[in-house]
Amino acid sequence: MLSVYTKMVRAVLVMILLFVVSTTTNAKEIKPDQVEPAYDVVVYGGASGGIAAALQAKRMGKSVLLIEPGNHLGGLSSGGLGATDIGNKAAIGGIAREFYRALGTHYSQPESWVYQKAAEYKSRRKKSNEAEMWTFEPHIAEATFDKMLDDESVPVLKRQRLDLKQGVQKRGTRIGSIKMESGLVINGKVFIDATYEGDLMAVAGVSYHVGRESNATYGETLNGIQTKNAVYHQFIKPVDPYIVPGDPKSGLLPGVQQEGPGGEDGDGDHRVQAYCFRMCTTDVPENQREWVKPDNYDPLRYELLLRNFEAGDHRTPWAPSLMPNRKTDTNNNFAISTDNIGMNYEYPDADYQKRAEIIQEHLTYQQGLMWTLANSPRVPAAVRKKFQTWKPAKDEFQDTEGWPFQLYIREARRMISEYVMTEKNCMSEIVAEDSVGMAAYTMDSHNQQRYAINGRTLNEGDVQVGVPHPYPISYRSIRPKKSECENLLVPVAMAASHIAYGSIRMEPVFMVLGQSAATAACQAIDADKAVQDIDYSQLRKQLLQDKQVLAWDGPRRVPPIRVAQLKGIVVDDRDAKATLGWKKSSSNTPYVAYGYQHDSDSNKGEMQVTFSADIPEAGLYDVRVYYAPNSNRATNTPYTVQHSGGSKTILVNQRQKPNQGKYHSLGRFVLEKGKQEILVITNKGTDGHVIVDALQLVPVETN
Repeated sequence: MLSVYTKMVRAVLVMILLFVVSTTTNAKEIKPDQVEPAYDVVVYGGASGGIAAALQAKRMGKSVLLIEPGNHLGGLSSGGLGATDIGNKAAIGGIAREFYRALGTHYSQPESWVYQKAAEYKSRRKKSNEAEMWTFEPHIAEATFDKMLDDESVPVLKRQRLDLKQGVQKRGTRIGSIKMESGLVINGKVFIDATYEGDLMAVAGVSYHVGRESNATYGETLNGIQTKNAVYHQFIKPVDPYIVPGDPKSGLLPGVQQEGPGGEDGDGDHRVQAYCFRMCTTDVPENQREWVKPDNYDPLRYELLLRNFEAGDHRTPWAPSLMPNRKTDTNNNFAISTDNIGMNYEYPDADYQKRAEIIQEHLTYQQGLMWTLANSPRVPAAVRKKFQTWKPAKDEFQDTEGWPFQLYIREARRMISEYVMTEKNCMSEIVAEDSVGMAAYTMDSHNQQRYAINGRTLNEGDVQVGVPHPYPISYRSIRPKKSECENLLVPVAMAASHIAYGSIRMEPVFMVLGQSAATAACQAIDADKAVQDIDYSQLRKQLLQDKQVLAWDGPRRVPPIRVAQLKGIVVDDRDAKATLGWKKSSSNTPYVAYGYQHDSDSNKGEMQVTFSADIPEAGLYDVRVYYAPNSNRATNTPYTVQHSGGSKTILVNQRQKPNQGKYHSLGRFVLEKGKQEILVITNKGTDGHVIVDALQLVPVETN
């Protein structure tokens, strides 16, 4: 236990630190009556991407105004997301890297460590020789952004929201001015929409999309409805979805949207991946707030959560990443957690009142969730204890009672320009030649709906598929079509399909694209041209001069084996029938399509995958399987082939390379015509990780 004296000293240090932050690092905030008659560059949206854009415009000698609709700068980067989703650090340059380096400077000072010593803090995101800090406290991130803006004397206008009905005045295809709800009119030469929602873009009449495109729209495989890929953050035990268990007529429990997924895998729909608050918690008692039970707490809202525990899923449903000073950035995890699945579909196109209602609903849900986890006797004691140990940090989000001021808007509107980034860009099948930055993160979508099927509850929409290496983002994807607007850039709600946006939508990338957008804006002003008509070679030259990373020259992973490259009949593991518990991975290569599944070397004898195929003609086929070998694999993985003469089980040592190089031939077998089960893989009696990838059936020509 800490002594009373130690607690008092720490409390005083916290007060001093907060005083210094609040009095010496405020950005140059101006009042509406201080707005200039016109600006060269107007940036709407004070999240990280907007901040980078404003800084770059000012550094390039242009007059700039940064408008933030709310009270705080930084968006998610200062709103709880302290565990930076990096992808690959070497792909982050320019102002983004300056920000993380400034955080590194802050945490290199002993006085920055109040609740622990620097040597006591460990993070897998930081190497010992790095100047940057990739994990951080929310209020330190906001103070860092404030100081960066203040150092450049960037004027910031807060609490001014765009008029969503008549907020853009255009002359032909050019924006002349924008109008706030207050009636304030702001004139500019070039405008940058840096909001998560894409509000300025939408009011300006630029084309956009909300929801998931179908796979057919852009020739993708991971877009649209995704039931087969939804293996993470999934129910692993049968949980009844009905208010009265077993009685569909009683209705679905709150949080379950409908019966069935509403379509086939790959179908497009209106659904948006789930939002949540990235909570900052601590286990330091004197710096804790209590979990709050909302006034309108509805026990039925958490019945599904409690039934899931009672069904035997005792996993702790959150993902806390340790931040400095014994705090966390806490994200969603497992079947029922902080993601408020299915409650945000209206948000992207909603007016401010409706958005406020949606945000409040998310807050009520998450507050009630945390209170339930900490207090309900139906929560396993070991789980309940964790939520009694970790509670909201008292010195964070002080004007919003310890809850983040920014809801995690993972995805809202996405522009449709002449170049839409897709899954093919992420996998480097197509490479953009007009790069304005790099993305490197996994193609990542959180769940989009929770549905009932056959008396069970399931989540749908989660996709986590890695990319081979960092890939370039096209300049054309952050500018509208010229026919729609000539002086607008959109670095955040940019043009990408749903699944590609899942890889791009990371805070460092938004900063990179914000800086590139501002550079393009300044060059368009200097050349007196539309943003679509500037000289890309000059843009590239300036971006490189400003230390942006535009191409990847680092190590490249072995590219995936594309299904289209394989002859015969190919059935990927995603199209096979699997029992629950298999985990998706793409850590080892080579693999077919977007990864493989493994059993985590657990639940031996309980897990199985069945491959079926429609055989066009009876005959002799070479039965081939794929797996990525590794030293932790099973030496005795049983593959059972069903053929016209019966069945045969072949044991394969997956620690060794496949017997034919890229693939492993199980032998030649006669298969009858028609749809049938061909191959069954289990983990019964295996002595390591069992890997399941694709099945390939190649007809054998006979004379």
